Amino acid sequence: MVPPAQPVDDPLVGRLLEGRYRLRALLARGGMGTVYLGVDERLERPVAVKVMHRALADDPDFVARFTREARSAARLNAPEVVAVYDTGRDPETGAAYLVMEHVQGRDLRALLQQRGALSPAQALSLVEPVLRALAAAHRAGIVHRDVKPENVLLGDDGRVKVADFGLARAVEASELTVTTGLLIGSVGYLAPEQVERGTADPRTDVYAAGLVLWEALAGHPPYSGTTPLSVAYRHVHEDVPAPSTAVSGIPPGLDELVVRATRRDPDARPADAGEFLAQVRALQAGLPQPARRGDTLPVAVPAPVPVPAPVSVPVQRGAAPPAGSRRVGRRRRRVPVALLLVLLACLLAVGGGWYLGKGRWTTTPGVLELTASQAEQQLGAAGLQVVTGPPGFDEQVPAGAVLDQDPDPGDRVRKGGAVTLVLSKGRDRRTVPALAGTTRAAAERAVAAVGLRVGTVTQEYSDEPRGTVLSSTPAKGTRLRPGTAVALVVSKGVEMLAVPDVTRRTSAQAQALLREAGFTAGVELTYSDDVPAGEVVAQSPASGSAPRGSQVALTVSRGPDLVEVPDLRGRTRDEATALLEGAGLEPRALDLPDGSGAVLTQSPAPGTRVRRGSAVTFYVL
Repeated sequence: MVPPAQPVDDPLVGRLLEGRYRLRALLARGGMGTVYLGVDERLERPVAVKVMHRALADDPDFVARFTREARSAARLNAPEVVAVYDTGRDPETGAAYLVMEHVQGRDLRALLQQRGALSPAQALSLVEPVLRALAAAHRAGIVHRDVKPENVLLGDDGRVKVADFGLARAVEASELTVTTGLLIGSVGYLAPEQVERGTADPRTDVYAAGLVLWEALAGHPPYSGTTPLSVAYRHVHEDVPAPSTAVSGIPPGLDELVVRATRRDPDARPADAGEFLAQVRALQAGLPQPARRGDTLPVAVPAPVPVPAPVSVPVQRGAAPPAGSRRVGRRRRRVPVALLLVLLACLLAVGGGWYLGKGRWTTTPGVLELTASQAEQQLGAAGLQVVTGPPGFDEQVPAGAVLDQDPDPGDRVRKGGAVTLVLSKGRDRRTVPALAGTTRAAAERAVAAVGLRVGTVTQEYSDEPRGTVLSSTPAKGTRLRPGTAVALVVSKGVEMLAVPDVTRRTSAQAQALLREAGFTAGVELTYSDDVPAGEVVAQSPASGSAPRGSQVALTVSRGPDLVEVPDLRGRTRDEATALLEGAGLEPRALDLPDGSGAVLTQSPAPGTRVRRGSAVTFYVL
């Protein structure tokens, strides 16, 4: 917003709040506090900083509620909502403040004061983003409670944004409502149920948005009065008239919609801003498109009010008292009347102030840790309504008991108002999912999905593929508090080791060396003419590397392959040949002349052990 022409000797201008927010210029003063143009020196961006009145900042209950409501508003994520960045309290000045998005432009109040009534299409185009913001809040369970033209900001870039979500709730519970005039300042937009019972729900915002639309169409609010209390009285006891009673050219459908939104009975209004928005959009389809807002915005100028012509009253002539005595008489008559009016105004102000400040309030009973039925009975006995909010987990409060209440025990609450109860769901425990066999990325997603977090991740060699989760600590099925860390063991894949050369070593030596190197050994015996028996002839793999624990095949020598030479003597030639071939030896026969055909002698001699395949010579007589 553009800084107004106000004194520049504000003591906070130029101050640095909490070492971060520099207040550059005064933007506006309101019932809750003062708004400054500031700079976030950490992020180097312009911001709007609302500094609450010192009387409010000195109320610890208000500061706590103000911080809680600001946090709720900060969670709203809608382009039509003025973003809340931060909240805090400056230790040096004691100032409680709210840091918001800075909207360069002006508010709807300034536009209406400058332009007057808007056309139906223009008014609807302004209220539509307001309803989008309120609809987003209602979906999030937030009620604005203080919708008015001052909280509708019109950016120079054409954007429309709504400010001060939830702050009215913090102010309404403060003991300072009457002394600071906070409630009275917004009384022209309070729904009847807010004034009478102190209750507020989405239909309360619908009522206020309907009044904003009424004012945009007519150029002024539907009610005016000498005091804010008289305006509040009319909202409670009178139906808001149709805007067509104040300005011509209102389409019947729009007239009916405004009347429906401002019904005194909340059940007769649209259920929330989303429903109101849908009805506005349906009307917009049949209206001319509005002109661009700004200096070129056409203004519907209200028709001049006709002034009655003077009436001539005949005067009876006769003896008249002296002029001086007539003036004294008039003064004597006027003085009591004026005094009476002053006294009446004082009585209204005092009585209304007592009602708005204390007469309509009672103390909230403490129902924490009671069962839901016990709490409802106790609050009902105190004349208060019960609203059940979303339940929450707690380590101490058993399931089904009251975990929190709003207002807090001992806080003020309007007579007949509502107390929101948050019931406990007991201890919040999350089950560790089955993670072994999944990838690390899948395990991290699974852990996050149940509200836990991945803690230490260690890697081990394994037969499982690289990146596979081998185990978790705690193990699957364990129930943990939200946010507890789950440690993972992830596979590094198979460990490769250097294969030692164990050839020419004895079988026992070779196997021992392989075990020390991280392998097992497989032994196969073979005959060898070159390698002594019991020594390794060959191995596979012979060199390089292999997975830890894998087997290295050893070929161990049995020594030469020896056979015993059979006794061939007395055998026929054919019999001797068959015996030698059967023994794996090579027969060599020498025939002697004039013999009988039997083996006479042989070489080597019978019983000699020779290598398989050796030649044996025998002589046949």
